[in-house]
Amino acid sequence: MKNTTLTHEEARKRLITPEDMVSCSVAFIDCKLPGSHLKQNYSFIGPGVTQSSEQVINIPLPHGFNIGAAAMPKGVTNNLHLHFTAEVFLIHEGSWRFRWGANGENEATFSAPAILSIPTWIFRGFTNASATDTDGWVFTVLGGDNTGGIIWHPSVMQAAKEYGLYLSRENMLIDVEKGDAIPDASALMPELAQAEIESLTHYTPQQMAEFAVTGEQRQWSSQGLLDAILPGHGAQIAPVIGFGVSQDRNSQPKIIRPHGFSVEWLKLPAGGQLGRHRCEQVQVIMVFKGTLEVTFNHQGEEVVLTAPERSVISVPENCWRQYRALDGECEVTLTSRGDQRKTLYWDEEIVAAAEQHGWAVDPDGYIAKVDVMPLTARKVARRVSAAYTARIEN
Repeated sequence: MKNTTLTHEEARKRLITPEDMVSCSVAFIDCKLPGSHLKQNYSFIGPGVTQSSEQVINIPLPHGFNIGAAAMPKGVTNNLHLHFTAEVFLIHEGSWRFRWGANGENEATFSAPAILSIPTWIFRGFTNASATDTDGWVFTVLGGDNTGGIIWHPSVMQAAKEYGLYLSRENMLIDVEKGDAIPDASALMPELAQAEIESLTHYTPQQMAEFAVTGEQRQWSSQGLLDAILPGHGAQIAPVIGFGVSQDRNSQPKIIRPHGFSVEWLKLPAGGQLGRHRCEQVQVIMVFKGTLEVTFNHQGEEVVLTAPERSVISVPENCWRQYRALDGECEVTLTSRGDQRKTLYWDEEIVAAAEQHGWAVDPDGYIAKVDVMPLTARKVARRVSAAYTARIEN
């Protein structure tokens, strides 16, 4: 795998600012139902599960997962449906009431900032239950490059027919009011049988709580990144789903069920930075708070972009990158491809500076005190990093 270097034009195409986001109001079969007609769907990376040919996709490149968002005014609902691959909600703004079960009989409310992973093959829906009238905003991460679409609850499909909306067997929207012809019944998406609905796994509210991490439940580590000890750096990391890039051997994610990706919180103090490093997996950053400055490539080839709050940034594999918080503290999420633990490879200057401040990476990739590791252990970690650098640069 070669080192990835981005031109400014290439880097800018991987940054989606709020101004670059294009919503779709006819993404799903419930788009005309009262109480659901004001929802807006976004597909930032990959199509997600949209059922509309009008959906704008900012970055169609495969990442191993899809990134999107839903924006809904207070009281607006997304109706019951089920997914075949992972569906993770990252609540950026507002309070959201989630329902799940054969008829949505279970419910729980989560407020920003919170992350919720709803298991596959169960019906779920959600409503903006915020106290204010401002629109709520929730990011989504969906597993796989091709999600296979979704299955709507039979009650939703029946209600949609009253508004001239149907689904083809290819899971695409048919709108009679727009002139679409109703195909034969054999060409329409069949409703899920009641017996199949009753056989779906049941999750209690207590069980669902195990698949959520609220803002207060985040376990921040100040020893999860090698450069955190350096003056002017000081990043903290809080794992949520799967094994990501954290280098704190005592830090564990709450949600370990396989998703095909990991999700972690990253926090930079005002003016703080995360030093230059690389990762073998593609990563996506979602900016939840503050403004993030992203610098791609190595010295002499640097490309600098500014990502305001609510931006989405796609960082390709094996690309040098570093981050800095502008205008106060900055909080972002990191979504990295794969269920396996990820390894960060740091710039040699970072490694040397960290050692001078008493930190090094042990042979297992975790941070340890330099003065308690024998020279043999330190040499192992250095050889691994050197071999990786040689492999991608030759």
